[in-house]
Amino acid sequence: MTARPVMLLVDDDSEIRDQMKWAFAADYELLEASDRSTALAHVREVMPRLVLLDLGLPPDPDGASEGLAILREILEVNPTAKVIVVTGNSDRANALAAVASGAYDFIEKPVQLDVLKILLQRAIYLANVEQENRALLERAGHNELEGLVGDSAPMLDVFRMIRRVGPSDVPVLITGESGTGKELVARAIHRQSSRKGEHFVAINCGAIPETLLESELFGYEKGAFTGATQQRKGRIESAQRGTLFLDEIGDVPLALQVKLLRFLQDHTIQRLGAKETIAVDARILAATNVDLHKAIAEGRFREDLYYRLCVITISVPALNERGSDVTLLARTFLTKFAAEEKKSLKGFTPQAAEALIAHSWPGNVRELENRIKRAVVMAEGKYVTPANLELKDPSSSEEDVPTLKSSRDNREKDLVRLAMEKAEGNVSRAASELGISRPTLYQLLVRYGLKKTKSGEQNGKA
Repeated sequence: MTARPVMLLVDDDSEIRDQMKWAFAADYELLEASDRSTALAHVREVMPRLVLLDLGLPPDPDGASEGLAILREILEVNPTAKVIVVTGNSDRANALAAVASGAYDFIEKPVQLDVLKILLQRAIYLANVEQENRALLERAGHNELEGLVGDSAPMLDVFRMIRRVGPSDVPVLITGESGTGKELVARAIHRQSSRKGEHFVAINCGAIPETLLESELFGYEKGAFTGATQQRKGRIESAQRGTLFLDEIGDVPLALQVKLLRFLQDHTIQRLGAKETIAVDARILAATNVDLHKAIAEGRFREDLYYRLCVITISVPALNERGSDVTLLARTFLTKFAAEEKKSLKGFTPQAAEALIAHSWPGNVRELENRIKRAVVMAEGKYVTPANLELKDPSSSEEDVPTLKSSRDNREKDLVRLAMEKAEGNVSRAASELGISRPTLYQLLVRYGLKKTKSGEQNGKA
């Protein structure tokens, strides 16, 4: 049986606390507090994931100073807590202050229990998603695929391929757009192999001038050309017993492709200016963002070299094909760069999360990493905003001023999208996750323009 989530009720009115216990005791494990010290004692001891906080508490029952102070202290102790504040029905300024201080949401008096029930369901769902994301990040930082982060179906396929081909010794061709993380895939393959204790030698064939690339790859003897004052090993020879990663293999000139083909065939090389050959035992991994079939048809790439390199092919998906991986990667980078910059950032505003998902990411993961790093440097508050990311806020136009209602709608849309992605389009499962009925979920999908996949529609009818 699943444990009930813990909710802390902070209100100095015992009748209201009794009303809340009557309404929510079946779904939540409830704790009570009527003052700051008791509330903080519960937070430190139990770390409740949900807090319902009345802002009008003694010694300022007609204001909000005490409630706002408690809110800030709760979030200092437990930054992941979802705090819903209770405000007067015309107390917009204090509601805004609470949300700005990190409150998850607000509800006005007199409290409507059915509305509060939905708010709590959304809050605990988001808390669960964030907890799962943190667990994924922890695993990503300690598993054998360190550096590769993702939970989308395309990336899970990549992970499966890495684990399958890693222990073998066959050449692997890694394809994908620039910035998708092809070198990270190559390093993960190396770590899966029996060669993981030896060198991983990478060379970007497109970044080295054609006149220097041959000597970089094969090395040279002293006196082989003007300026060759001493013998030098090439990158291929440096990868002895390890792994050689040829990045941007599609940019290698045709003349050099012949020498690479010879090495792949007989596993020997000849330094420039040398007469003897050297046997090299190295596994070859290559990567390209070029369509090699087109390059072959145009005479820019040798077909025999292509078939030597692509015994196995792994295609790395573009970031815009990876769904919720965008937010998972963004959180990973945020944690990393916030630690480097010694900044205490709690996450992204709902608008920033929406902007991350809405952006097309032409620069893929490299662009995302760059934007998050810049945003961490520029952020002034506790949360990263669309302005920090230099992305347009999808929830507002140039003329519109963001409102609490729009913020709440954006958060609701984000939760519905996450639920549908997690349920792989299954409407029944997504509705169950959100704690709402299927008809209600259908209405939300229509309202926010979130399309259902055909498989999701079929599963939803099951």
